[in-house]
Amino acid sequence: MKTSDFDYHLPPDLIAQTPVEPRDRSRLMVLRREGDDIEHRRFFEIVDYLHEGDLLVCNQSRVIPARLFGRKMDSRGKVEVLLLRRLEPGLWEALVRPARRTGVGAKVEIRTHAGASSKELSSPADDPSARLRMYPSGEGQAVTPVMGEVLEAGEGGVRVIRFSDEAGLEALGVVPLPPYIHHPLGDTERYQTVYAREKGSIAAPTAGLHFTPELMNRIREKGVDFAFITLHVGWDSFRPVRVEDPRLHHMHKEYGELSAQVVHQLNQARAEGRRIICVGTTTVRLLEQAAILSGGCPLAPFSGWAELLILDGHRFSLVDGLITNFHLPRSTLLMLVSAYAGRESILNAYGEAVARGYRFYSFGDAMLIL
Repeated sequence: MKTSDFDYHLPPDLIAQTPVEPRDRSRLMVLRREGDDIEHRRFFEIVDYLHEGDLLVCNQSRVIPARLFGRKMDSRGKVEVLLLRRLEPGLWEALVRPARRTGVGAKVEIRTHAGASSKELSSPADDPSARLRMYPSGEGQAVTPVMGEVLEAGEGGVRVIRFSDEAGLEALGVVPLPPYIHHPLGDTERYQTVYAREKGSIAAPTAGLHFTPELMNRIREKGVDFAFITLHVGWDSFRPVRVEDPRLHHMHKEYGELSAQVVHQLNQARAEGRRIICVGTTTVRLLEQAAILSGGCPLAPFSGWAELLILDGHRFSLVDGLITNFHLPRSTLLMLVSAYAGRESILNAYGEAVARGYRFYSFGDAMLIL
């Protein structure tokens, strides 16, 4: 298995720049793992493929205004900060630009985001394809600046920063959009799932963006239940795999929680032979990591860092179906869905999606794998 095995050609005009309205009118490709049969529907028709007793597991993480702008205190030079993960209250791992002159001991003043809508922050490898473009989450407003001090310096612009007022960061930051979206988003709630509750992600768990409250009610009326886990989506959603052997790829840690209530739902569904259908790759990763730590089923509650890399050969314990979007080439997300459904089957499905003009990536169309 090589990273280049997960490459494919995508015409740029198939990268979705804006979301479909309403959410559940996006297209839906239905892929059967046995027989490789493919059907083409609309997302609201997913009800037709769900059975009474199914359990849909969703990631309720909410995207935070993770992009910050400010100045260095010594030179007054501009600085940009992208929060990656919260280590403890007030302490964050972040990407900083410019990083070369923002070493240990550097102090920065984070100020209002007004007028900062078109700035970019490079990835650790300074790869233009892996950049994040940010847009303001609201009108600029007078907010007390927040001070930050760099405590540790890692590779590729990664820094550990202690902030004076963590609560103030939310008012000063902007919501990140992926690097391939070049149009401003008027309503940043459109980059949140309708069930997003727990703040902490720097990117949306995009498979859930297709659900509306009305569709969820129709699904419940069919006798299907929902369970909500939390996994805060981090940098690996955008970061391409740069080593030819994907087993050598270092996954960034993401914080996740699997509550006792959800564990009870999952264990009961498995014991009764009911299907567990994951909404998104982030949900799969957390459930499978919890299964490994629990030694299989029954599961135990989990809270902590998740860093499971799922590749071909992984034995899935808790996934009877998967709802997912169409993913970037050479990404860990594409490798995960390929491990679940088979690389050739997935790449054939992607080829058909391209031929039929499906929309790709975060605001794109969906796939149901059964």
